[in-house]
Amino acid sequence: MMGADLVAPNVSKRAGQAWRVFAGNPVSTVALFFIPALVALAILAPWIAPYDPNATDLDYVLKGPSGLHWFGTDQVGRDVFSRVLVATRLDLSIAAFAVLLSFVIGTVIGGAAALYGGLPDRTIGRLTDVLMTFPLFVVAMALVAALGNSVQSIVLASAVVNLPFFVRLARSEISVLRTQQFVEAARAGGNSELHILFGFMIPNALPTLTVQVSTGLGWAVLNAASLSFIGLGIRPPTAEWGIMVAEGAANILSGFWWLAIFPAAALTLTVLSFNLLGDGLRDVIDVRTRR
Repeated sequence: MMGADLVAPNVSKRAGQAWRVFAGNPVSTVALFFIPALVALAILAPWIAPYDPNATDLDYVLKGPSGLHWFGTDQVGRDVFSRVLVATRLDLSIAAFAVLLSFVIGTVIGGAAALYGGLPDRTIGRLTDVLMTFPLFVVAMALVAALGNSVQSIVLASAVVNLPFFVRLARSEISVLRTQQFVEAARAGGNSELHILFGFMIPNALPTLTVQVSTGLGWAVLNAASLSFIGLGIRPPTAEWGIMVAEGAANILSGFWWLAIFPAAALTLTVLSFNLLGDGLRDVIDVRTRR
């Protein structure tokens, strides 16, 4: 009972610190509430979309925003609002799976390298540096071009370009933690190196890694949309933000501005929100912001 009594005030204190940080940063607070709402929309999109996103209606071709079609219609009469809504689910799913993959693999590789040190640590460090010297979007393009246009290829490509950030961050955090007294106490208690890594060190590094997860989600969404924009990602007629922006860009000079503006706004707000949330989380774990 004593352990529970000690944990509850500590959790309450951390929650209070987080609330003070976000209260002092209204922009990050908006992002904190916007992202769960966006996730809810992505989950419910197939049921709340007013029209079938792929249904064409030649009687309503290139109609502007109205009460019937909030975001207007495209070249074949598809409802733009329904397509933007359904595309939210696809883009967020791609980003979530890609970041989860890079987070798990990168944390394990970077953490193990830092824990064991020596040649494994130097090798992982050099490989990470080499990978980060290349333009990461070009790497993603090459992977998708080699593997083919599919959701799986985009997830893998986005995971690869996010991987070095998680490896480097985990390696840095574990390098600091391995000299802490609680790690030495765990070794003295007979715990194996793997148990120390997964049971003590990685959980203590999670707050910092969470910041990278938020930032990585934003970049993964942008990466997926960018690949589709240049024709290497999801293919039409699938509803996806990058495709919609690319199709709308070809018509924007003709006055059909809504075709590109609305999907571009959804993409921009999503990426911006993930980055702003990451900034807020960084402030929460930064001891300099605590009082």
